[in-house]
Amino acid sequence: MRRKIHKTPERLAGVRIDAVAAEGKCIVRTDEGVIFVENPTGGPGVAPGDVVDLRITSSKKQYREAVAERVHEWSSLRAEPFCEHFGTCGGCKWQHIQYPEQLNFKHQQVVDHLTRIGKVALPVILPIMAAHPTRYYRNKLEFTCAEGRWLTSTEVRTDDPIDQRAIGFHVPGRFDKVLPIRHCYLQPDPSNAIRLAVADYVYQHGMTLYNLKLHTGYLRTLIIRTADTTHQVMVTLQVAQDNPDLLNGLMSHLLTLFPQITSLNYILNTKKNDSYQDQEVINWAGKPYIEEQMDAGGTVPLTFRVGPKSFYQTNAQQAHNLYKVAREFAGLTGRERVYDLYTGTGTIALFVARLATHVVGVEYVEASVADARVNAEVNGITNTTFVAGDMKDILTDDFFARHGRPDVVITDPPRAGMDEAVTRQLLKAAPERIVYVSCNTATQARDLGILDEGYVVTGVQPVDMFPHTHHVENVVVLTRR
Repeated sequence: MRRKIHKTPERLAGVRIDAVAAEGKCIVRTDEGVIFVENPTGGPGVAPGDVVDLRITSSKKQYREAVAERVHEWSSLRAEPFCEHFGTCGGCKWQHIQYPEQLNFKHQQVVDHLTRIGKVALPVILPIMAAHPTRYYRNKLEFTCAEGRWLTSTEVRTDDPIDQRAIGFHVPGRFDKVLPIRHCYLQPDPSNAIRLAVADYVYQHGMTLYNLKLHTGYLRTLIIRTADTTHQVMVTLQVAQDNPDLLNGLMSHLLTLFPQITSLNYILNTKKNDSYQDQEVINWAGKPYIEEQMDAGGTVPLTFRVGPKSFYQTNAQQAHNLYKVAREFAGLTGRERVYDLYTGTGTIALFVARLATHVVGVEYVEASVADARVNAEVNGITNTTFVAGDMKDILTDDFFARHGRPDVVITDPPRAGMDEAVTRQLLKAAPERIVYVSCNTATQARDLGILDEGYVVTGVQPVDMFPHTHHVENVVVLTRR
């Protein structure tokens, strides 16, 4: 029998980290090519300027991948992480980098993607718009409730029995392991208090949590929404079994402890996954929605109803700035017909409606279109039409004939960007301006390369929606040649 030979991993000593790269990794440039450096779970993270020892984990034709095993010299760009869970939970991966430097890296990412992938003529890219605040900025968090607790190295070595139940976030790369969270800096109060109260109730009453391998147990997820302007709070529990006694006890406990909860809901999900867009949401107490307000420049602010399944920008304060940029780039005078593609619940469409003749919002998810129509009605806005359908199928010559050809198009697609068929239809429709809002500048750059056939980029504004992460939003305006 032939003996299997184990190759000793390649190691590089005293290597300086050059810059950050896509997906929060860092990059080292060598004579032999590029090395992408991963932040290992539980580590302090690597930052540009660090001098480290690397262990190569993978060698590809065009690049290598590595993890840092030892830090010899810390970068001057570092900051002290403020969260005890940093490096393990997988969120806020850039806490160890000073915020102004985070902004510099994000701005450079926009420049690199638009120039190297898009390869189109660009104006001067405006300085990135910083977020304020940089902590407690999210209005929605979803916590997994699972029997499958992530154990620290100390806990692994102990002989003491450890409760395997946990309410928190999945550890990166492990669908079955959940890190119990004591304090999260992403969502304002009462988010942390509610999560801890649910955990205490679970432990005190012997409630079972869902086992992601065996598909047994009761409580699956805890979803908390908070409204920045109205301070309304929504809590939605997802359970795997129909057990009214268990449910009513926990729900009553939450309402007693947190009278500020204005919407309390549950979802009975017996599937083997936690996705709930196809499940019924049952309102147990309060209203089946919360409300968020946004100043759109009128006499009264816009009011948006946000349900358990509704999409709403998770950083409401920075979303307001993002929408103002999009509206400014649109250059509306009150005479334009506007198309808002991937409209979601109609937030951008309603935000610009006051300055347009008519706004046509198009969205794939029918439930979101229903929300958009309700939001238009709530705000007394009558110059909008919302249509549900697949974008690449719905934007036809017949559609343009029925709804009128757009003077301005605002598009805010998902991370995958626009389908090429949609991009080609926009070239055919030939609006005067296209405002492209993106959460993925790589796919945005790809689409700009196609739109370059008929348009020139005349404005670029990066916006930081998610501090302490590598994610960046970007708004581009294109003018017809």
